[in-house]
Amino acid sequence: MGNIEPSGGKRIAIIGAGSWGTALAILAARNRHQVSLWAREQEVARGIQETRKNPFYLSQFELPAAVRPTTSIDEALEGADFAIIVVPSHAMREVVGGMRDFIKPATIVVSATKGVENETLMRMSELIRDVLKSRFEPRFVALSGPSFALEVAKGDPTALVAASASMEYSEAVQRELSSHLFRIYTNSDVAGVELGGAVKNVVAIAAGVVNGLGFGMNSVAAIITRGLAEMSRLALSQGARPETLAGLAGLGDLVLTCTGDLSRNRRVGIELGRGRKLPDILSETRQVAEGVKTTRAVYQLGKQMNLDLPITASIYALLYEDKPALDAANELMGRPLKKE
Repeated sequence: MGNIEPSGGKRIAIIGAGSWGTALAILAARNRHQVSLWAREQEVARGIQETRKNPFYLSQFELPAAVRPTTSIDEALEGADFAIIVVPSHAMREVVGGMRDFIKPATIVVSATKGVENETLMRMSELIRDVLKSRFEPRFVALSGPSFALEVAKGDPTALVAASASMEYSEAVQRELSSHLFRIYTNSDVAGVELGGAVKNVVAIAAGVVNGLGFGMNSVAAIITRGLAEMSRLALSQGARPETLAGLAGLGDLVLTCTGDLSRNRRVGIELGRGRKLPDILSETRQVAEGVKTTRAVYQLGKQMNLDLPITASIYALLYEDKPALDAANELMGRPLKKE
């Protein structure tokens, strides 16, 4: 995948010690950086400190010595060149609020979170700016693309996108996190990268539903294809570029999340398709399926923009209006015949 050598020796704060945060901490340490890994839970930080393994997420991997766990945001951000935020979208405002008094204006703020805030319908770039703007204009980069945390931690070849309004910031992320097994492409289309990463989780629930109902890959392929059209429709209404949605952060992430066995959102859809109730499904895991909350935000955003988002509407009805899974699937596949 090419030979890209990071400079090494940077200070990287990773805010969030779930699966993706843990994988990025391993990746950054492999690239010879000093990593502070902030965990909300004391037992996570203590477990890493004592065993060099995260007790709850990717616990089969040993974390390099360069990864220093902490439950103090202040300590994590001290001297940080990069702050990579990897928390669920519904926790983003609270966490960034806790960072506000400690993060320095020169720090490059990277969002590795895929979602839209329910209450404000803000993308993560908009939310982070909203929280930090009273102190400074954040140097923002969105990091997204087809990437299961487990495979990144294993060292499987992976390609992502770093998007920023400033090429300087996206190139800095590209330079410091890329390796011969982890390739980052730069992009200036922040809206397209963020909305691709958010909407694909909604479509993945739909793909899971048709799987759970016992339908085959024909149905999944139809969901992916029409999901890409829906994703593009919403993103273009927000000023995104079509080629972004056809790239890694759009189509690439969509295909992975709709077909991969490691996809949490697809798994939620499969269980819904089998007739199980959402609270029961979510109670079985510590991991967050972003698509559940994102469905509500994307549905509201589509209504606000007067857009036709049929997959989102069907999954919204399934999740929040108790529509039976078979009815939701039939609604999707039974739409009026028209030109593609």
